[in-house]
Amino acid sequence: MFSRKARLKDIAAHTGVSIGTVDRVLHDRGQVAEKTREKVLKAAKELNYSPNIIARALKTRKGFNIVSLLPFPTAENPFWEKHPEGMEKAMLELDQFPVLLRQYTFDLNNEKSFQKKAAEVMRQNFDGIVLAPVFKNESITFCSLLRKKKIPFVFVDNFLTETNFLAYIGENIFSSGRVAGQLADLVTPVNKDILVINIAKNLRNMHHLNKRTDGFISYLSDKSYRKRKTLRLNIPGTDKQVVKKSLEKVFLKYPDIATIFVTGSKSYKIAENVNGIGENGVNIIGYDLLDNNVECLKEGKIRFLIGQRPEEQTYRAIKKLFEYLSLKKMPDKLDYLPVDIVTSENVDFFINSR
Repeated sequence: MFSRKARLKDIAAHTGVSIGTVDRVLHDRGQVAEKTREKVLKAAKELNYSPNIIARALKTRKGFNIVSLLPFPTAENPFWEKHPEGMEKAMLELDQFPVLLRQYTFDLNNEKSFQKKAAEVMRQNFDGIVLAPVFKNESITFCSLLRKKKIPFVFVDNFLTETNFLAYIGENIFSSGRVAGQLADLVTPVNKDILVINIAKNLRNMHHLNKRTDGFISYLSDKSYRKRKTLRLNIPGTDKQVVKKSLEKVFLKYPDIATIFVTGSKSYKIAENVNGIGENGVNIIGYDLLDNNVECLKEGKIRFLIGQRPEEQTYRAIKKLFEYLSLKKMPDKLDYLPVDIVTSENVDFFINSR
């Protein structure tokens, strides 16, 4: 096994053919006997040969246009602030290549906003796209248009099995829901209830929240002998009064709720309206290291947060898309990131390591 990166001349020496023959086989140009071709490809695999992306791209000077279509961040939900940072990091590393990135954004709470931006994107000339398929139905329609034009697309944050996507980078959504279920099981007394809260105007179309809920319920179902109630509450938006009244109503009916699982990033909206951890307090489990969530975590109003590494999602997405476009290198279809369990004790580590 080579301790350094194998070169064309290493493969030539290993197979007993000329460097020119190796070059023709690996770059699929010119006539080469099938037996020789198989020998060269076998040697390349044994020597862990990988083409030099930089050398090839600089030689061909072929440019690539990449676009992204992601939700825009808001003061209420700044989760999407971090995704552009990951793309910018990747583009800095690709600075020597003729690669352009154009970023398009849409309203996370408005399907028509997504449709409008998707239509605008389709009028452009581009080679690949990084996409957050927030709205299931509209995203499936958009992806079918991409496939007709043979434009590869990489998903972040969530993926749609109904589409032929190139790759997905993000959490295993169902598994992260199960992790949240395990955390809830650990902190909830056997005689107390658990509440699952979805905050969404149109839950039916917010499929990632449904996947997390399914994972959460799946874990607790495995522990059905605990004989707890697992309740569900859908809150149609983040208006303070709506959230407060929804919580008051459910706690009046079910006063034994000890743990709340918030399936999205707005855990702080719930923490503002219930007592924190402690005697007669409520354990809140949620997602994402938003400033408001982190503040509540440190104050003891939230018990656990699950981090999704948004910068890493888009960083890997851009790199994978570039390698596919420049080398036709097929990426792993599902690139699951670790499920980060964040507490008040380790939150500073996760914040400082971003």
